[in-house]
Amino acid sequence: MEIREGELYFCLEHCFVTVRGQMIWLTVKEFENFSLLIQNPKRLFTYEVLIDLVWKEDCSYSSCKAVNNHISNLRRKIKVAPDVPDYVKSDYGVGYKFEI
Repeated sequence: MEIREGELYFCLEHCFVTVRGQMIWLTVKEFENFSLLIQNPKRLFTYEVLIDLVWKEDCSYSSCKAVNNHISNLRRKIKVAPDVPDYVKSDYGVGYKFEI
């Protein structure tokens, strides 16, 4: 599966992401989170659902913090320039979604 959204390119088969042609190096969990979000645009995923689908464990305070940390790192990595959109949107206290 390949997805192009403006200057963002996502390739599930080869597990990579580029922005403006620049390879974005993601950890496994960052890629898995991003993969779930980008394949379901505009769908809000709660912390509990992300933890269940990506981490495959029960939700706890520490696992919610882990989601926050991985999403924060993901956002920082794909924001290669100030004019690049924020692809991952927050619904504070609830979860995240992919949207432009």
